[in-house]
Amino acid sequence: MTWNWQLPDWPSYRYNPDDLAALENQFLHHSGRFAGSVAHVRQSDKELLRIQIMSEEAHQTSEIEGELLNRESLQSSIRRHFGLPTDNRRVPAAEAGIAEIMVDLYRGYEAPLSHNRLCHWHSLVTQGRRDLKDVGRYRSDPTPMQIVSGPVHDPKVHFEAPAAASVPAEMEAFLTWFSRTSPTGSSPLPILTRAGIAHLYFVTIHPFEDGNGRLSRAIAEKALADGLGHPVLIPLSQVINSARKAYYAQLELTNRSLEITPWLIYFAKTVLTAQAQAQMLVEFLIAKARFFDLHRGRFNERQEKALLRMFEEGPKGFTGGLSAEKYIRMTGATRPTATRDLQDLVEKTALTRTGQLKGTRYHLRLPELDTL
Repeated sequence: MTWNWQLPDWPSYRYNPDDLAALENQFLHHSGRFAGSVAHVRQSDKELLRIQIMSEEAHQTSEIEGELLNRESLQSSIRRHFGLPTDNRRVPAAEAGIAEIMVDLYRGYEAPLSHNRLCHWHSLVTQGRRDLKDVGRYRSDPTPMQIVSGPVHDPKVHFEAPAAASVPAEMEAFLTWFSRTSPTGSSPLPILTRAGIAHLYFVTIHPFEDGNGRLSRAIAEKALADGLGHPVLIPLSQVINSARKAYYAQLELTNRSLEITPWLIYFAKTVLTAQAQAQMLVEFLIAKARFFDLHRGRFNERQEKALLRMFEEGPKGFTGGLSAEKYIRMTGATRPTATRDLQDLVEKTALTRTGQLKGTRYHLRLPELDTL
């Protein structure tokens, strides 16, 4: 069985640039729109946006690999890195490690990719692990690095990576390619194309004993930041994780060929979906500011507490909407008081109401988002 890295023209990936041109243009257009929208976001909400996307990205990129981290600990760690108030909780090693990578990607987006930086990221992504032989360095075990599934007696090999002995040379070639194809390199590539190839190229080499998937997605975001000239704030891993089977299926389709147009189209569309979600979040924060400006001084303490809690749920809001029971639990109001408060919020056009009797639900009224 021949893998892509065993082909004579490895790593000369082939693809059709014409199939990607429209997607590249959309990415640039949406990036400009996003930057313009963020300019209208209040500073406190900009911090919220940054922390929310970075902590969720840390959570989702880990979940893709089957590691479930604590969201509150991730947020606390990232807030601490940016000098923002925290709850002073003790952050576990795994959460602290992936959070530091997210911060380094944001703050150090201009710093070149190097062996040392990648090995440092690996030491962070495996922080707290005691089951690995090679932490913070390329793998050295001569046993074939395989991705398998199925029973032990009859496993299915989905992919086998290059031998450990060849990893240093493969990584030197990868880093040379990454530098050469950057916006200031000798052979610059379009942004999405370079990011998609970087993700695939790195994860094919599989240079580390573990953590390669998380690092490949970090490298892709680094490539996007290189192209735009500023840090990237998009929920890329969240979009990937929402359709994880499709992600792995697309990767597996590349295992035996260097023709990667389908992969690059998939990756580009995934980035555009992540862009759209980030744009929705920005528009939501702008709508939130306008909402409280419009209704300033019109709510009692219970109503304001409930509304702020609803906004914390983000653009999607409470699953199924806000019920009277939820309002009572959030505010401590009696049922008659809750009924009056909610009716008052509807009359003040702060909430809309759907359903009847026990099925009555309330939703934030944000007309600005209806057109998105």
